Amino acid sequence: MTPALQYLDASQGLLNRVRDQLPLIQQAADLFAQTILAGQMVHVFGSGHSRILVEEMWPRYGSFPGFNPIVELSLTFHNLVVGANGQRQAMFLENVSGLANRILRNFDLKAGDSALVISSSGCNVVPVEMAEEFQKRGVKVVGIISTVHSQASTSRHRDGKKLQDFSDIVLDTGAPVGDAMIKIENLDTPVAPGSTVGGCLLVNSIKAEVADRLTKAGQPPKVLTAGAVVGAAKATELFEAAYDEHARRIAPYYAGLGA
Repeated sequence: MTPALQYLDASQGLLNRVRDQLPLIQQAADLFAQTILAGQMVHVFGSGHSRILVEEMWPRYGSFPGFNPIVELSLTFHNLVVGANGQRQAMFLENVSGLANRILRNFDLKAGDSALVISSSGCNVVPVEMAEEFQKRGVKVVGIISTVHSQASTSRHRDGKKLQDFSDIVLDTGAPVGDAMIKIENLDTPVAPGSTVGGCLLVNSIKAEVADRLTKAGQPPKVLTAGAVVGAAKATELFEAAYDEHARRIAPYYAGLGA
């Protein structure tokens, strides 16, 4: 079997693992739909490559307002790899205690908000403290981790806590220890990670369930949709309406700061 086929087979295992968690996916969707129907925001955070899942939730085609993507470039800007803004600094900052508190200082969080925090290991300080800070403020947290990888990893949190310790609902990407899924002959280390695949399956399963709940509640979401599907004029109308709604939803989270 070729490495590509091995990866596709392993990805089928991730799909099966996500399918096994449907009851938890439904619970997460119930929580997020309740927040959005109340006119509030689901805050979404991930550092490192978990940023990919933040942007997978919103904004992109097939997504809709109600989610607040919190992306800190100092933790996620990987393009330069080395030098100024390099990966070494990002990985260092990812474990600076107190940074999550400073990030959330920018938002006047509300009772009834909810949050999605993603960290494959569940062990780096900033995502763990982000979930901890959300819970301190009464915000319920859904955590996405890679369970077996997290179990095999050591937390850098001051009390040894992991993301799952500050999560009301925990979902598993299904990725293996170390994330990489494929062994290559005569190569000592495996390649081709799986957490992004499993994470995207989780995020979009939740998103579809939330859209169903909003629509059944009489508040169908304004979905970013390609012109190839609805025509250019309708697509533009949906884009403008969705971004305007996002602006209206996020504005109250800044209005009360320092008051």
